[in-house]
Amino acid sequence: MKLGFWIARKYFFSKKKAGFINFISIISTCGIALGTMALIIILSVFNGLEDLNRQIFKAFDPDLKISSKAKKTFDASSLNLKQINGLENIKSIGKSLDEKGLARYKNAQMIVHLKGVDSVFLKNDELQNSILEGDNKIFKDELSPFFIGSGVLYTLGLSVDDFLNPVSLLYPNNSELDILNPESNINTSLGSVKGAFALEQQYDNYVYLPLKNLQILIDKPSQISSLDISLKNQDNIDNTKKLVQELIGPDFMAKDRDQQNEALFKAIKIEKLFIFISLFFIIGIASFTIFYGLSMLVLDKKDDIFTLSSLGLDQKKLKTIFMIEGYLIGGIGIIIGSFLGLTLCFLQQKFGFVKLGMQYALVNSYPVKIIMNDILISIVGLFFLIYLVSFFPSKKALNFIKIR
Repeated sequence: MKLGFWIARKYFFSKKKAGFINFISIISTCGIALGTMALIIILSVFNGLEDLNRQIFKAFDPDLKISSKAKKTFDASSLNLKQINGLENIKSIGKSLDEKGLARYKNAQMIVHLKGVDSVFLKNDELQNSILEGDNKIFKDELSPFFIGSGVLYTLGLSVDDFLNPVSLLYPNNSELDILNPESNINTSLGSVKGAFALEQQYDNYVYLPLKNLQILIDKPSQISSLDISLKNQDNIDNTKKLVQELIGPDFMAKDRDQQNEALFKAIKIEKLFIFISLFFIIGIASFTIFYGLSMLVLDKKDDIFTLSSLGLDQKKLKTIFMIEGYLIGGIGIIIGSFLGLTLCFLQQKFGFVKLGMQYALVNSYPVKIIMNDILISIVGLFFLIYLVSFFPSKKALNFIKIR
């Protein structure tokens, strides 16, 4: 092995190597380096985006969410909240109700997502960090205070604490349709804006209001959409979810934050996989230059091959020489590409020089997260690719011994 490595190194760094073969080797190394760098950077960006989404959802979604499998809403008394709250890892349990409605202010109106919450909502420190104006204190003496997303704020042209011009929330009632008096078919709730938040575009149309107010508006007293559970220890979430699921029975389901946004995370993972395959395919095409370079090197060194064979070097060691040559060409490219990719990722993490260009994004620059498992899998896969493109030219070297 030492002899094979020494000869391969001499071939790689030899000044007498044919100019065109040397050029192909340089091109191969550069191609592998650029491909490896791109692979590491893109995988790290996807990991960063996935982590960013988890950070966003942490501000909006509970650690565990209990909802009915068959119904949109259910009565909270159908579950033993005292028993659930008695679990060791449970920090708090809130109630929430989700519905779509119409928000109207002066001459402007828009469809909004109404979210009724109880006082546990005030403990959401993550969402408080996203407040644009005012506050989220919606449990005061006012008739119906609202805490709204930035999209509602700007689309309707609202102002915080504008008591003279209340906002109207409209929702169709469950009574019999009255054609002669259309307004009687609509439930209305008037209120003022206590505060506004900016999180992400998908939450721009949210309007938070006290749970009881929303229950009255949609004619569903005592009904909720979910129980929102906050945990003391995030590391023990799987075990806690299992215990909660046992308590609530088969008619209800407990979902962690990733399961609540399963479609998005699944889409990110699929997109990441396809990007990985695409880049790996591109690197595979670039690695074919190693195949051609080694094939030409074998032809150029056929006299050396016969001489080494005559001196007693066996076929396995002759083959190893050119295998090592392929690993040197590709390996140097992988090392350079990995170094450049990791360096750029670390610089992006620290300085954020590539910006998102979004005014109200949670972060200003593209998020990057380096996961060593991704890096190791990529490097192992690339070395296996180099093995494949080096194998056949190395095997071809043995043919010259047979011909002689």
